[in-house]
Amino acid sequence: MSSALQMTAFGLTLLSTLFLLLATCTDCWMVNADDSLEVSHKCRGLWRECVTNMQDGVRTCDQYDSILADHPVKIVVTRTLMITADLLAGLALAALILGLDCIKFLREDPCVKLRMCYGAGATLGVGSVLGLVGSVWYAVDVYVERATLVSHNIFLGVHYDFGWSCWLGMAGSTGCFVASVLLTCCLY
Repeated sequence: MSSALQMTAFGLTLLSTLFLLLATCTDCWMVNADDSLEVSHKCRGLWRECVTNMQDGVRTCDQYDSILADHPVKIVVTRTLMITADLLAGLALAALILGLDCIKFLREDPCVKLRMCYGAGATLGVGSVLGLVGSVWYAVDVYVERATLVSHNIFLGVHYDFGWSCWLGMAGSTGCFVASVLLTCCLY
């Protein structure tokens, strides 16, 4: 039972860590949600803004000036939280690999391997909370921005909705949290 639970947690941790990394690196945290006939599809991310021409599929991206430049708070906070969540999830994945029963590392001391799994679960829990806070922070800020424009009857031609990168960050964080619960609460 313990090794099946470990393998389930490992698979979930691996998939969730990949989701978190993809969410951090991709550039579609906000997408234009205009219902009219658009000739382009716009995505805003943490690192750049991209426009895809719907007729010929040509995609052009504008990098943000600098990491140290003045950016909106939602971008700075989300970058920080997601990068920290990525690092913690990667560290937890490495510790979990070494703590698995099927790995020959420290096989003669099962108590240390069990502590490594618990440590990986705790680290994964912290990383999942940070990733979830970053993703939800960004999503709430997008919603508030859109609601403010609507309440003031301001139409700028394009309004944005949550992009697939934002959803991927939420899914990765949730998966890390479930894996953390499996490793810390269910593993005996």
